[in-house]
Amino acid sequence: MQYHLTEGQLNSPAAASAVDGLSARVGVALPEGYIEFFKAHDGGEGFIGDNYIIFWRVEEVVDFNREYEVEIYAPGIFLFASNGGGEGYGFDTLDVAMPVVRVPFIGMDRQHAISVARDIPDLFAHLAEQDD
Repeated sequence: MQYHLTEGQLNSPAAASAVDGLSARVGVALPEGYIEFFKAHDGGEGFIGDNYIIFWRVEEVVDFNREYEVEIYAPGIFLFASNGGGEGYGFDTLDVAMPVVRVPFIGMDRQHAISVARDIPDLFAHLAEQDD
């Protein structure tokens, strides 16, 4: 899969050792498409259509989830990106399909999580089609 930003830059591939151990550090088997994304790009930021997104680096995702206290406020959601404002993107790990959800940082709660895509490629497609 080729990932493209309308404007901005995706980083070069993540270190294989960091990618291979990510699911173990998280404590849940992350979607294969997300692991493949890291093998191609260790995060990055820019626009997809009119939507800004910051994909966190493999070394940052566990720390950012801990710092945002996601497990306390939105248990079962694993964040991997931000819109650079008040919302994060993550996987709903309590759903077998692990869809991508959007959740506010202020007032973070599972009840406010909105399913926005099936997986990372679908997130790119969704953001490219969406007008903000």
